[in-house]
Amino acid sequence: MGEGPVWDVAEQALYFLDIGRRIIHRYAPCDGSLQGWEAPSGPGALALREEGGAVVAIKDTIYTLDFESGAFEPLATAQDQPAAATFNDGKVDRQGRFIIGSCSTNLEAPTPIGGIYSLPPGGSLQKIAGDIAFSNSPCFSADGKTLYFSDSARHALYAYEYDTATGAVGGRRLLADVSSLGGMPDGATVDSDGLIWVAIFRGAKVAAFRPDGRLERTIDLPVSLPGSVMFGGADLDQLFVVTIDPAYFNEPTETGAGWLYVVEGLGARGLPEPRFAG
Repeated sequence: MGEGPVWDVAEQALYFLDIGRRIIHRYAPCDGSLQGWEAPSGPGALALREEGGAVVAIKDTIYTLDFESGAFEPLATAQDQPAAATFNDGKVDRQGRFIIGSCSTNLEAPTPIGGIYSLPPGGSLQKIAGDIAFSNSPCFSADGKTLYFSDSARHALYAYEYDTATGAVGGRRLLADVSSLGGMPDGATVDSDGLIWVAIFRGAKVAAFRPDGRLERTIDLPVSLPGSVMFGGADLDQLFVVTIDPAYFNEPTETGAGWLYVVEGLGARGLPEPRFAG
């Protein structure tokens, strides 16, 4: 169950999650090496830290991960998250805060008990938005003033006003309804031109939307369940796509499902991902 890719410019490596196997992977394209760390439970989101290691969202708690020892240590817990909710998908804002989605664990009939949480450096977890059934797609515009975020259960990609000084969210608007693309919005990233690239889960494609919500282009994939996307490579012009094997949902498997793909020649470049400053 591939999710949560993060490209690290300094290391020229891609970190990503296999939620089903509870593994955090590090892939280095320069030599093809692959490392892994086993999490205590299914990891929902990952961010690298400025001081080394990573922070990992699991259920209702953010843990630090020491890459040298493999040790996970609790850092902050969401005291107000319902028991029937869990963290899912996250990104770091331009100021170094870790922004994490929370969603219903009922995949068959999710209810809007989730929302958006923020962990500022040296602070505590705070819920900054609610009314989300299944959280996905957090990513930021280049100036950091717009937070893009999806409710997959509603097939909705939203744009929130975002206060870079305080980390508070303002009003949200529906940016796009992806129902016509045959699936749901999953993980997303923003490129240097401001396009929002979104994995369309069950739609066998990646879609790129303009900041006004217009569909710019789609990229067809050989499998139906892309989980998320991230630009990487030396020039940030390669689009990495993590995918999910339908067998995870007790459905017939697909050839090539659960693989990591890279799409080249798109003529687009990503933005460097910030590290968590805490």
